[in-house]
Amino acid sequence: MTPDRKKKLRLLLRKKAAEELKKEQERKAAERRRIIEERCGKPKNVDDASEANVKSILIQYHKRIIALEGEKYDLEYEVAKKDFEIADLNSQVNDLRGKFMKPTLKKVSKYENKFAKLQKKAAEFNFRNQLKQVKKKEFTLEEEDKEPKKSEKAEWQTKK
Repeated sequence: MTPDRKKKLRLLLRKKAAEELKKEQERKAAERRRIIEERCGKPKNVDDASEANVKSILIQYHKRIIALEGEKYDLEYEVAKKDFEIADLNSQVNDLRGKFMKPTLKKVSKYENKFAKLQKKAAEFNFRNQLKQVKKKEFTLEEEDKEPKKSEKAEWQTKK
């Protein structure tokens, strides 16, 4: 097969697939319109109707809405019940297998941790070097408090 012929065949196949896709979409849209019309019914003309007819139409619509809401509630309840049962069965299966879901962990860069540790060490190192030494005697302890001289006697010894 020549490359030109292959190219033409590919184009024909693409066109055919596009046409099939379009037909399928149109068929689905028609089916959707038909089902909606079947479920909702034909719209009733309330413009020309008398007041009594409008009231009866509204009562019919109201009853239909109540019935549909009841069905919707029942379906939602069934779905929630099934979801709960599925979750329960999944937990039982995991217990039997011994496999549990592992939570997804955040990705943490190793380099950031190392950099933070280095900065912390550098900060401690710099802090100690930057302290000034006190040389004034104002802030030093006096030596009297340390040891009494031997010539002096304690107060309890002198009073007799």
